[in-house]
Amino acid sequence: MDTVYITGHKNPDTDSIVSAMAYAALKNALGDRQYQAARLGQVSDETQAVLDRFDAHPPKLISNVRTQVMDLDYDTPPILSPAVTLSRAWETMQTEKFSALPIANEDGTLFGMISAGDVASHDVASMKDAYLKDVPVFNLLSVLEGRVLNESAQIRDSVSGHITIALPTGREHLLFSDPNSIVVCGDQPDMIRRAVDLHVDCVIVCQSEVDQELLETETDTCIISTPLDAYQAVRVICHALPISGICKRDELVYFHLEDYIDDVKNKVLESRFRTYPILDENEHVVGTLSRYHLLKPRRKRVILVDHNEKSQSVPGLEQAEILEIIDHHRLADIETKYPIYVRNEPVGCSNTIIATMYQEKGLMPSAKIAGLMCAAILSDTVMFKSPTCTQRDIDVANRMARIANVSLDELGHAIFSAGCGDDKTAADMLNTDYKEFHIAGHNLAVSQITSMDSNHLLARQQEFLDEMSRIRSERKLDSVLLMITDVLLDGTQLLYVGDEKTICQAFSIKDEDSHCAFLPKIMSRKKQVIPTLSGLWG
Repeated sequence: MDTVYITGHKNPDTDSIVSAMAYAALKNALGDRQYQAARLGQVSDETQAVLDRFDAHPPKLISNVRTQVMDLDYDTPPILSPAVTLSRAWETMQTEKFSALPIANEDGTLFGMISAGDVASHDVASMKDAYLKDVPVFNLLSVLEGRVLNESAQIRDSVSGHITIALPTGREHLLFSDPNSIVVCGDQPDMIRRAVDLHVDCVIVCQSEVDQELLETETDTCIISTPLDAYQAVRVICHALPISGICKRDELVYFHLEDYIDDVKNKVLESRFRTYPILDENEHVVGTLSRYHLLKPRRKRVILVDHNEKSQSVPGLEQAEILEIIDHHRLADIETKYPIYVRNEPVGCSNTIIATMYQEKGLMPSAKIAGLMCAAILSDTVMFKSPTCTQRDIDVANRMARIANVSLDELGHAIFSAGCGDDKTAADMLNTDYKEFHIAGHNLAVSQITSMDSNHLLARQQEFLDEMSRIRSERKLDSVLLMITDVLLDGTQLLYVGDEKTICQAFSIKDEDSHCAFLPKIMSRKKQVIPTLSGLWG
């Protein structure tokens, strides 16, 4: 069953992480166990504190949703051993309808590839020079459906030589004179005797008996009896070789399950093969890839929560199939190929929407999930002080708190005391809740840190401004803003670099050179900062 990844935005905050976890739990609880919560970045100190409090683990970290080899309906043909006969390999190709088969060592690693073309080339070559080297006796007995007649040759492991058909032409003495021969004959006692006296490597007797006295002769010649006629015997003898002797081993092109389809296509275009082996992370052969597999690749499937903006979403989203969007932000620029389920509501937290969906489905979340959702609502609404907060957020948070048996006030203080450690660099703190926006031709980034003591963070003001200037230059942004939102002061210390004139005009800041101002009652990036700037540029 294909996994559906449920993921929030880049630089995930608590709402983004918990939304993915809670919605995956809801979908899986409804009977379809294919949904997996995912995240696009490191877990912040605040979020980790929330997870630890409720004994939860962070979602799986994914870097992109580009289509990979593992997403294709690749072939899984039989994987042969190098010791398998050419006859067996050809029979497998015909039975299983594969034009090429992978060959693996005993430990499962790639040995080579054999194709129908390799078999044909060998057959044509054997017509000109019917010489076999070190063919295992077991292989000969298998393809000939035969048995070794003389006890003295039972210890032979392999045979070699030029294949000669001994026909009664009156010039038998000219047919073979080299002991390094494999003689095929019928009911020809004299010919068999002559071959044994000459100590040829092997005599194959077709559809005939052999004199018992001859069989008791001490000789190193291997005498084999077969029910096949001479023509059949010669043809199958050439197919008794182990495939290790004729398969392709040099300059093989192979792929791994983790390889991206874009890279695979380029490599396929540069090569001449039709079939390519596929290896797993342990270098074990797991299947084969043909060109037609690349025509209609199966895309990864994703559900987006707490965002609907391409720049904030997982890389490679254009190669994925978006199934749903659950969000509480403005509608942005994500496009889909087909109609999908979208739920976008003007509330303060995505988890408020997801908790409502639990209720609509008649399902009560577990105490752990309820506690996580309660913490996410407190975080995103800044303990209900954000202007994005609605009565519905408050009601849902209270309901989740009762299920989880937690105190909203105590939980809120624990959340906002966890994200301002002195051991973190300015860069780490800026990237914890960092989002980029593209509005009317203006490119800006807004980062937000919520704390119970903004003055403590303002002591590092110059560190933050230096890092913001570096980010602005590196990412070619017009402006970079940092909101240090203080829960107790019910406002935000705003740091800014870039288009200072516009920023100061937007928020009525008198001293644009200070690069810092306190904005009372400003708590929300989504509902207060971005709309205010959009109003000037729009």
